[in-house]
Amino acid sequence: MSKTTLPNGLEALMTELSLADVMRLIERTARWVDPATFDLLPVWYPEFARKVCFYKSNWSEPQMNTNRQTRQSVHKQEGNLNANKALTYALGLRSKGREGWSCCHLWGVDDPLYQETNAVVQDPKFFSCVANMVLLPTPLKAFTDTVPEVKAMLRICARNMYGWQCDHLSQAPANSKLDAWSDWDIYPRSWPKKEGEPEPLGVMEINDDIRAAANRRWQSIQKDLDFAGQYYPKDEVRSVLAYWGLDPSKQLKDAHSC
Repeated sequence: MSKTTLPNGLEALMTELSLADVMRLIERTARWVDPATFDLLPVWYPEFARKVCFYKSNWSEPQMNTNRQTRQSVHKQEGNLNANKALTYALGLRSKGREGWSCCHLWGVDDPLYQETNAVVQDPKFFSCVANMVLLPTPLKAFTDTVPEVKAMLRICARNMYGWQCDHLSQAPANSKLDAWSDWDIYPRSWPKKEGEPEPLGVMEINDDIRAAANRRWQSIQKDLDFAGQYYPKDEVRSVLAYWGLDPSKQLKDAHSC
């Protein structure tokens, strides 16, 4: 007697929803960082990337996790904590005000089985870059993780809005596919098809609260470069800031607006 099997869950769902239907849901619910916020502070936590180890006491002591059963301790590593914080603050939100929403990285390894190392989010230049993220209702995040066309359209929208796309070496093939995109019938109508066109729905306009949050984060980066403990990755942080054209000896360009 043969066992009962099911079709691929995504394929089963897509027999009930068209890709155009999915994109309409994403178009109307996505929350994007204002390009002005990205220009102000493109990367918010240059000291972090996925799998980077956490430290306490101002980067002077390893932060450990202890298994309650085995009592074995391991060094706690970054998952998505500081990327989430960056996106939250850059949108002018707080963590308690975004239940049911998920931070989605736009550029990364396209592997629906999660078997490949995601080198992009392990690079601090891109991990907390607010042009590399969008906030979506949590149920819709599955589409960004598993449907290549959804990822491609989100990336097209982002690069046209921010005038930037991830230049990590691993992304060259994916970016060439964006250049060749031609299926505009399913591409959301409100999203820019080329740079300079109107912004999409859901852009969270920069305001004084966002400017103040960016300035506080910038001041923390400057302070850590001078005073953080021995494990703070000063050289790497300076390299990340240089990539984004940020000078740690200066204020943010419109910090006076805070």
